[in-house]
Amino acid sequence: MVDDNAAVLKAVEMLLTPCFGKVVTLSDPNRIPFALQTEKPDAVLLDMNFKTGINNGNEGLFWLREIKKRDEAVQVVLFTAYADIDLAVRGIQEGAFDFVVKPFSNEKLLSSLQNACLRKQGDAPRIPPAASPEDEAANQLFWGESDAMQTLRDSLEHVALTDANVLITGENGTGKGLLAAEIHRLSKRRNHALVTVDMGAITESLFESELFGHVKGAFTDARQDRVGKFELAHQGTLFLDEIGNLAYHLQSKLLTALQQKSIVRVGGNTPVNVNMRVVCATNRNLRDMVRQGTFREDLFYRINTVELKIPALRERAKDIAPLAKNFAQKYGALYGKPGITLTKEALNALIVYPWPGNIRELEHVVEKAVIMADTEVLGAEHFEMASQSPDILPMQGLQETGDMRIEDMERLMIRQAIAKYGGNLSAVANALGIARQTLYSKIKKYGL
Repeated sequence: MVDDNAAVLKAVEMLLTPCFGKVVTLSDPNRIPFALQTEKPDAVLLDMNFKTGINNGNEGLFWLREIKKRDEAVQVVLFTAYADIDLAVRGIQEGAFDFVVKPFSNEKLLSSLQNACLRKQGDAPRIPPAASPEDEAANQLFWGESDAMQTLRDSLEHVALTDANVLITGENGTGKGLLAAEIHRLSKRRNHALVTVDMGAITESLFESELFGHVKGAFTDARQDRVGKFELAHQGTLFLDEIGNLAYHLQSKLLTALQQKSIVRVGGNTPVNVNMRVVCATNRNLRDMVRQGTFREDLFYRINTVELKIPALRERAKDIAPLAKNFAQKYGALYGKPGITLTKEALNALIVYPWPGNIRELEHVVEKAVIMADTEVLGAEHFEMASQSPDILPMQGLQETGDMRIEDMERLMIRQAIAKYGGNLSAVANALGIARQTLYSKIKKYGL
């Protein structure tokens, strides 16, 4: 991994070390040539920007080319901010394997790097080294004690051992990705790859290349054959996250591949058979989208053999306190404060808050409290929650925002636009004057 941010390097190193044979971190990209020669890596996680200012801000593309010149087989995953997504797409066209957006999802980062290693090793199934019980527990869904989660767990145990396609529904931040990983972990395909595809982050022009792969010369800058996510998931599990954000005209291509269980690489003619389980996730109501004509009914029934719905955090209040304690312990250990505890008043304040951003918001709030507190005992005053839930924000217009913060106003504008355009994210992005990927990131940020 190459990144000039020491904190990011340390955090990612802790995440990756249990899953890979060796993790090497570099803060200076000028050390890349020597590391390629001495370490012989399968994959490189490469930041897109460094303080040295190489190539007018296109440092990531510069070093991508340098890596590929020295070893074409090394797979490069670009590490980018949302503002640099266009650069990352150029990187894909120039030979990068994938890109991961900051702030990153642990599941997405691990999946992308594992798949990159599979590519380097000839696409052979790779079983990660056994993790310690502590590491394994940290990457699993927290079931808690609420009735809603126990009902979900019972359903999961019935479904996991089958090959049935699963649709996971629930609000943003509830842990849909962790539930998908749990399905794979308990399945008969656990010794093969879990391949994650964020359908909301793939540009339409790269959809077929990302999912089905391409052959050398299929388009400009297609300098080598590329295996798509379908082939990487062969014998394993394909997790299609945010399936509701897939453009309508691309849904038929996905449906055909799922029905025929075969794909043809872009620019190729030879069908490739694929055998994998499909798990999809969405925070949107696909049944409503089918009625509105924005989601194909035949695709809906293809991916929805069984539906598992994760309850919102406000529906499982019994689990808030143990979750908060777990996060406090996790970040206390990470930031050198292993003795962190929460007062009864703090726990009560967390329990009564509605958590519109669900577990993701709770984790963020606890992490911030651990970082900012000068004491190892956290009281209610250490936790900063939004003053208003998005559900109770005024919807009449910005002239009534009063003393709202900028973030509150931005959330309100996006909510109003989503309601106005019936959930059509392309229309919402155009109306707000921002890129679709930027809109998608803000939707996740605000738990909309």
